[in-house]
Amino acid sequence: MKKKKLMAMLLAATMIAASLSACGNDSGSSSGDTGSAGTSDSGSTGSSVDTSTDTGNSQADASTEPKEEITFTFYSADGVEDPWTDPVAVAITDATGVKLDTSYPLSSEEEDIALMIAEGNYPDLIFAKGSAGSLIDAGALIDMTDLIDQYGPNIKKMYGEELAKLKYSADDQSIYQLSSYNVGGVTYETGGTLQLQWDVMKENDYSIPQTLEEYETMLKDYMAAHPTTDDGYETIGLSISCSDWHWYITLANPAGYIGDGAPDNGQWLIEDDYTAMYKFRSEKEREYFKWLSRMYDEGVLDNNFATQTHEDYIAKIATGQVLSLIDANWDYNDAITILKADGKLGKTYAELPFTADADTKCATLMYQGLTTGYGVGISVDCADPVRAIQFLDYLCSDEGQVLTHWGIEGVNYQIDENGHRYRTQEEIDYNNTDTEYSKTTGVGFHTYPFPSYGDGIEDSTGSTYTTTSKDSVINNYTTEQQAACEVWGVELLTELYPQPSEFATPPYSAIWAYAKPSEFSEIESLLDEIAWPALIKCITDPVDNFDTNYDKMLSDLEGVGMYEAEEMLTEIIKEKVAMVQ
Repeated sequence: MKKKKLMAMLLAATMIAASLSACGNDSGSSSGDTGSAGTSDSGSTGSSVDTSTDTGNSQADASTEPKEEITFTFYSADGVEDPWTDPVAVAITDATGVKLDTSYPLSSEEEDIALMIAEGNYPDLIFAKGSAGSLIDAGALIDMTDLIDQYGPNIKKMYGEELAKLKYSADDQSIYQLSSYNVGGVTYETGGTLQLQWDVMKENDYSIPQTLEEYETMLKDYMAAHPTTDDGYETIGLSISCSDWHWYITLANPAGYIGDGAPDNGQWLIEDDYTAMYKFRSEKEREYFKWLSRMYDEGVLDNNFATQTHEDYIAKIATGQVLSLIDANWDYNDAITILKADGKLGKTYAELPFTADADTKCATLMYQGLTTGYGVGISVDCADPVRAIQFLDYLCSDEGQVLTHWGIEGVNYQIDENGHRYRTQEEIDYNNTDTEYSKTTGVGFHTYPFPSYGDGIEDSTGSTYTTTSKDSVINNYTTEQQAACEVWGVELLTELYPQPSEFATPPYSAIWAYAKPSEFSEIESLLDEIAWPALIKCITDPVDNFDTNYDKMLSDLEGVGMYEAEEMLTEIIKEKVAMVQ
């Protein structure tokens, strides 16, 4: 009965969670700390954006005079129902004269985009996620380059030197999309690569595991000492979600992060010479999956991980029975909201920089440059492309950024004596405890999938564009996090991680987000269709069968063009690098 009640509480929450899905989000294979849609791993790190340049009265260019109202149809491959009636949406319309009539996938964006192409009928604005390449191949998106030059001063200001990364290819240097991911910024909070309950951490004197063996010991010892929770739920060492696209987030992505210490490039590992490899060929990731298989055999890994719905997974976390996760924080945050509301702070998670061995560096804070390929484009059927680019330019302006991130002055935020924006504690608590906050107020509801400055970047007033800053993160720490910071001797929990300065920024963007030719995407889809059930079989079969099963998977992957896809992607990356060098 308790779990049924939790499921009811989570119904609304899981609807909103879809809007934060940058992967599968994050990715046709990725992440996105990240991202992405708010604060997550996909948020960029260690980059600055010059917001001081005067590019034409950036705060009001898009709407100096009242404009006749127009409604644009907008297809969003992520999100929840948006009636465009919340206070922020109304304010956007007041400023631009634009309303959005938004539609979402009935089944999948791949099927929806294929139907649009077959019918030759497109909405005015399109966010197609990983299917953008198909739209571009079909000639469905317009080149926005000239429109940006004429009507996009705030777009040019936001992207700065990274504007060239929006160009599609060396042969076709059109700008078809504006990136849906943060431009520059600092990562103040992240889910890391491993999440361990604070109760487990305290029982181990806040020791951070440095190897799979140490992690395993911590789980087994705690399970032996606490076979059930105080509420009577059976303790689960580790749970993941693999019955749908979430397998990318909790099974595939962690293998790269933990096994290889790789940044988020989806299903691919990229060498220094830009050679691409389908990552499940990695010996380190093979060993990681073999470890998961043993954990399944020994009852540490949730025996329902492969078949439970994602709602079941979130409900388990919300009970406090799951000791550990390997997930993106945006994916399980609704359960954290419930745990906090129930006063179970010890059952929330320390989000840690974990890799399989002490010699492998966690790349969570590595800045990979502007994420391109996932973005909003204007279709060839758009009723008024000029109004469309002016609308997008307004969202990139200081006024638009403050409105979408902070909300309404005097309602959602206040101005202090120094002219800086701040939120009252009452507003912060409302945001932290009500899963309907964003949809009701509009605050943060219209940021993704539109362009946005990253956390920590300041406007001309000295206030950050987003509500997330170093001070706001510290002030929002729970008592569990505060106690850990004191033990570890840090102000921010991200100080535990290898810092952005320890990594070189690659000259290519996150691979999972690139809009790629349909020929490549078709092979990539086949590879993932084979890998998903094959990896589950490798884990759920007795560990003695692991190597046989894994070799069979690799053989099947080779048979559908794995090596050909690697060669194609290598050429795509080299071409992208040549464009920006």
